[in-house]
Amino acid sequence: MNHIRVLGARENNLRDVSVEIPKGRLTVVTGVSGSGKSSLVFGTIAAESRRQLGETLPSFVRSRLPQQGRPDADGLENLSAAVVVDQRRTVGNVRSTVGTATDIAPLLRLLYSRVATPHVGWSPAFSFNDPSGMCPRCEGLGAVVDIDVERLVDRDRSLDEGAIRFSTFAPGTYRWKRYVHAGLFDRARPLREYRADEWDTLLHARELTPPHPDPEFPRTGTFLGVLPRFRRDYLEGGHSKVPQRVRDEVERVVVRRHCPECDGARLNAAARAATIAGRTITDCGRIELAELAAFLRTIAHPVAAPLVRAAAHRLDALVAVGLGYLCLDRATPTLSGGESQRITLVRHLGSSLTDLTYVLDEPSAGLHPHDVGRLVGLLRQLRDKGNTVLVVEHDRDVIAAADHVVDMGPGAGTDGGRVVYAGDVARLRRTDTATGRALRRRPVLTRAPRRPTGELRISAASVHNLRDVDVVVPRGVLTAVSGVAGSGKSTLATVVLPRAHPDVVVVDQSPPRGSRRSTPASYLGVLDPVRAAFAAAHGVPAALFSANSDGACPTCRGRGVIETDLAFLEPVSTTCEACGGSRFSVEALRHRLDGRTIAEVLALTVREALEGVRVARARPALDRAVRFGLGHLTLDRPLTTLSGGERQRLKLAAEPGVEGGVVVLDEPTAGLHPDDVARLLEVLHGLVDRGGTVVVVEHDLDVVARADRVIELGPGAGRDGGRVVFTGSPAELAARVDSVTGRHLRRALAGTAHHG
Repeated sequence: MNHIRVLGARENNLRDVSVEIPKGRLTVVTGVSGSGKSSLVFGTIAAESRRQLGETLPSFVRSRLPQQGRPDADGLENLSAAVVVDQRRTVGNVRSTVGTATDIAPLLRLLYSRVATPHVGWSPAFSFNDPSGMCPRCEGLGAVVDIDVERLVDRDRSLDEGAIRFSTFAPGTYRWKRYVHAGLFDRARPLREYRADEWDTLLHARELTPPHPDPEFPRTGTFLGVLPRFRRDYLEGGHSKVPQRVRDEVERVVVRRHCPECDGARLNAAARAATIAGRTITDCGRIELAELAAFLRTIAHPVAAPLVRAAAHRLDALVAVGLGYLCLDRATPTLSGGESQRITLVRHLGSSLTDLTYVLDEPSAGLHPHDVGRLVGLLRQLRDKGNTVLVVEHDRDVIAAADHVVDMGPGAGTDGGRVVYAGDVARLRRTDTATGRALRRRPVLTRAPRRPTGELRISAASVHNLRDVDVVVPRGVLTAVSGVAGSGKSTLATVVLPRAHPDVVVVDQSPPRGSRRSTPASYLGVLDPVRAAFAAAHGVPAALFSANSDGACPTCRGRGVIETDLAFLEPVSTTCEACGGSRFSVEALRHRLDGRTIAEVLALTVREALEGVRVARARPALDRAVRFGLGHLTLDRPLTTLSGGERQRLKLAAEPGVEGGVVVLDEPTAGLHPDDVARLLEVLHGLVDRGGTVVVVEHDLDVVARADRVIELGPGAGRDGGRVVFTGSPAELAARVDSVTGRHLRRALAGTAHHG
């Protein structure tokens, strides 16, 4: 009962993995990217724990919850309830903030309802999500959306010529017919020639009954002006079913600005006026968390004591994990995956539950080595409360702090899926696994930095927490932008630099855009030339070789599986017998190119496709993908299963403009094992050698050490950051005693681990 036992796990690329994980300990599962870490931890252990926990619920409740499939394994023993804390950004809408996500906002509202003067009312009166507290102008959103009439309407055109420049109002659509058949306007006359009353009716009329409509106008219909119809259909309420293409169009014709009544505070006048010690609740939402904790402790009112104690305790925990630079009003969709994960962790620290299994996905993502020590302390707190902590991680300092390590490998994809080591860290350092070698290896300083071929100048940058920053980013070299979390690195490199120099290509870690069926082949643009080659070889339409079009298996409709709904029981997913899971019709699979069917081509890895598929137009993208370390991905792998680092490198491979241009990468080592980081560095230096300029926002000390130039922001986070504190070579940085990054670089060069 002292170990979680996994027997014969075969999820994804796992090869009959059997392993024991000690309970009540901090275990790190590591290995090269694609070695099977997540398949073991998330796809097997966490999935089976949550599935069995779900089975304890009544069948009626289970039928209304997301269904957990049974992982492919012979058995799992001694599981406890799993709490999954992954890298997905905090789910939330425009009303979700750090305050609501941490449950600190309700404590503040209660505090102000009891202590603030003048007295306003109960706590809902201080909530921007409640009608009694929200600003009536913006309804608690803090911003108003106005339609730019000049972008939406072309006054030089008539209605027949498409004067309303929006696809769902285009000639022939049902909305357009409401305007041309209402009998209110000359449909052939340019809008610029309309009388003032006609113009007002077209744009602003509400529920008007046309006196002389055409026969094609709905018999019982009423007329609604363009602007109120647009607001009703696209701006008011939730419109999740509106296609992304239309949402993008909406963004083109609307202007968002701070609410003029509340100035973005979201609250009504009464809530904005009540104060405690001269501060309103709006002031509390806008200051940094560390400052807010200090302010709350100055409140001496006896009624406030328990509320202050509870709120300050949570604020202290957030500061302790390096999030003191945030404020409660920060919208949760703007948080990084690492920030979201740490906020979730802090919430769990306040729980009284024990004997849980906490499963974490690379919690060091987005953290400077200075902050990793705080993270390790947090993980140990979770463990010391009597829980099992299971972490998928590559960071050397997190690995060094583990009680137990499981190393997966030896390679990626089909070359991985096995446990190559299980035991303590000391013995792992002596092994010949990729992780063992990486733990013994030290960063290598660039001793002869390249000479810049030009410069990208930034002047007086004051976005977010940047403070009138002047800095020169050199062309023709590899530049690392570093600094503690919240110091302004990403703002400088991914926001300010592209604004100042529009030719800059930014590759971040957001998911590649596409549908649930999107794959590396479709994202890289490989599918179309491959389909065209099949079509040309056999004289048939290219659509025949698409599982989303004419080539789809008619039985499973191109999904490859058949889902059988069993009502209150979990649905059963079986491989489609008609196509054998290939997703293609019999007709599509009759045709071959170089001896392979379209399904067999898509089952190849990127590297295999580069070597074995003779389609000239597909080769450049495949070649870039291999050079960017993605050769192990199969062409038909769903993009939703890729790690953050794999997604970023895929986006890089899909950008032919990065060759010879200026490219900015936001933490490209996220999700990468040190071995993979070494390969990524080869790719980045290769881009520079071919005439490019590469700027990386990075904490990884291997990348910082191998850069030609380092720009460090700081010295702290939030209001304590936003300044350039160092520019120079990595060797010069390592010699600086006043640099946080330099201090940790010296430690890494000396081969000493930081345990927090």
